[in-house]
Amino acid sequence: MKNIWYLFYNLFVIPPAKIFIYFFSLFNSKIRIGLQDRKKLFENLIINLAGIDRKKKMIWFHSASMGEFEQAKPIIEKIKSEMDVNIIITFFSPSGYRNSLKYPFAEIISYIPIDTPILTERFLNYVRPNIAIFMRYDIWPNMIWRLDKKKTPYFIVDATMRSQTKRKLPLIFDFHKSLFSNITGVLTVSEEDAANFKDFGIHDSKIEIIGDTRFDRVFTKSIDAKSKKLFKENFFDGKKVFVLGSSWENDEDVMLPALMKLMEYDQSVITIIVPHEPTIPHLERIENTLFNYYSSIRFSFMNNYNNERVIIIDSIGILLTLYTYADAAYVGGSFKQGIHNVLEPAVYGIPVLFGPKIENSREANALVSLGGALVIRNKNEAYRALRKLFTDDEYRTGMGKISAEFVKQNTGATDKILKKIYLQL
Repeated sequence: MKNIWYLFYNLFVIPPAKIFIYFFSLFNSKIRIGLQDRKKLFENLIINLAGIDRKKKMIWFHSASMGEFEQAKPIIEKIKSEMDVNIIITFFSPSGYRNSLKYPFAEIISYIPIDTPILTERFLNYVRPNIAIFMRYDIWPNMIWRLDKKKTPYFIVDATMRSQTKRKLPLIFDFHKSLFSNITGVLTVSEEDAANFKDFGIHDSKIEIIGDTRFDRVFTKSIDAKSKKLFKENFFDGKKVFVLGSSWENDEDVMLPALMKLMEYDQSVITIIVPHEPTIPHLERIENTLFNYYSSIRFSFMNNYNNERVIIIDSIGILLTLYTYADAAYVGGSFKQGIHNVLEPAVYGIPVLFGPKIENSREANALVSLGGALVIRNKNEAYRALRKLFTDDEYRTGMGKISAEFVKQNTGATDKILKKIYLQL
């Protein structure tokens, strides 16, 4: 049966997929960049492999893009602290690849090749991994079949599988059932994910509920973030700080009127606005919105600070540290396309607010259920929530404790995953 699926995939899926990719590369810069970068994939791979000690074991991690790579980082960094091995990391997307080229815990950063029999065989012959780790869901059939043939163990880690996945559609289901048949292990985030993987006929002994390494990652990063000083000592003494994090215009349209009203009521409140994309037009839009109400200052001009009550962040990469100063925070994205990382503020033990589009975020839904977060649907709800949080210290502190405990209780996935990996080395 596997031979039939192999022929089907390589005769009827890969050829039209290649045509589709090359056609849309004419209109999509991201696809075009990925194809251009891949022209030197094997040339770069040969050069990089020549510079490493091939006597060491090779561990291969694959991530679709940056989000999945963030989940891989705690595993990779723990391995490097415990074992003398080579690490190769591959990406599907150019954003993941290009933004990770200087990652210090890997010997090689590369693209995964286009999933054809020849290219996947060539890749594996060069790399010769002792084990392959696929993060979350990004697996490729020809690569899996080649790993099977070479008897190389491979895992899906931080694995997710929703009940309504398209992988359960007729024909596609049978294809994936065959594809998963020889997998070494599936280490899932939740019981729901484990149950959904079992539907594909994977033996119970190969599926284990491990948890999500994002909790470990954010916990570790929060410790480092606390040591960074973005503001002068005691800068916020006597103040209540609200961070509007990763905000899009949709988030600001709801939250800024409520915050301005709150600041009129409570003179101790300071707002830090962190736009998801701090472009000049976006920054000016925020400043124009505030102009007739409150003075603001951009973070890059803080040397000229003169008691402005709104600080607008015009740089990137410091949001996690900014949350350390917050008494409460809003996480953006959930009025637009999907919520950003709610764990980043929660880890500091503060209440978390966000908009209504949280269907695809287990963490956001869990925080709401537990009482550590609130869903905001409009300006009136935003103001009522902010007023309650900033007038009732016991209420605010209680929500914060729930948030912190939620993160703490879900750490530890990294060590469980490493035990599974080490057994195969």
